[in-house]
Amino acid sequence: MLDAAGWEALRLSLLVGFTATVCALPLAIWVAWLLARRDFFGKGILNALVHLPLVLPPVVTGYLLLLGFGRAGPIGQFLENTFGLVLAFRWTGAALAAAIMGFPLMVRAIRLALEAVDPKLEAAAHTLGAPGHAVFRTITLPLIMPGILAGGVMGFAKAIGEFGATITFVANIPGETQTLPSAIYALLQVPGGEDRAITLVLWACVLALGAVVISEWLARRVAARIAGQS
Repeated sequence: MLDAAGWEALRLSLLVGFTATVCALPLAIWVAWLLARRDFFGKGILNALVHLPLVLPPVVTGYLLLLGFGRAGPIGQFLENTFGLVLAFRWTGAALAAAIMGFPLMVRAIRLALEAVDPKLEAAAHTLGAPGHAVFRTITLPLIMPGILAGGVMGFAKAIGEFGATITFVANIPGETQTLPSAIYALLQVPGGEDRAITLVLWACVLALGAVVISEWLARRVAARIAGQS
């Protein structure tokens, strides 16, 4: 059974994961659409930047976030002075780090879904006079919904399991930035903390497994609905 600190770490992990996924998913859809449907100068650079968090050590990503979004960083100073928003050593910073680490997974899943859609379907709608936003909303979006769900779940799972970038950017502050991975790490550093750490590990496994099961169920429901409408 979880103690108060464990429940707080679980709550914070869910909050960080949900916030990171909701904020990153619209941008991931747009970037995936650009990479799948448009040819433009710098496309290779954009693709490399999107996938950079996958190949960089998470600690490096966290340090770069600290340089840019910390209270002494240019973006961090702007956000604090303009909107009163502080990211470094706050749960909002943990959500930002989680969103960046999960963003490549979202983009890849959605891009693969977009590339599986026959462009002729979209072209036919255009020839009938439908504007671009209507084509995307009524044709493309329903067809790629399983990919969006898969990307969202992968991003959420990555967010609740993110450790390296998060602990570098926002540290490990109980009740403020201590998510499940950070709490497990802290417990393993003290004598006798293994039993409590195992409990948190089990909860982390339950969350990850539950996310995958829900994703599969939703994807099947969406696919069945699309098949029924076709």
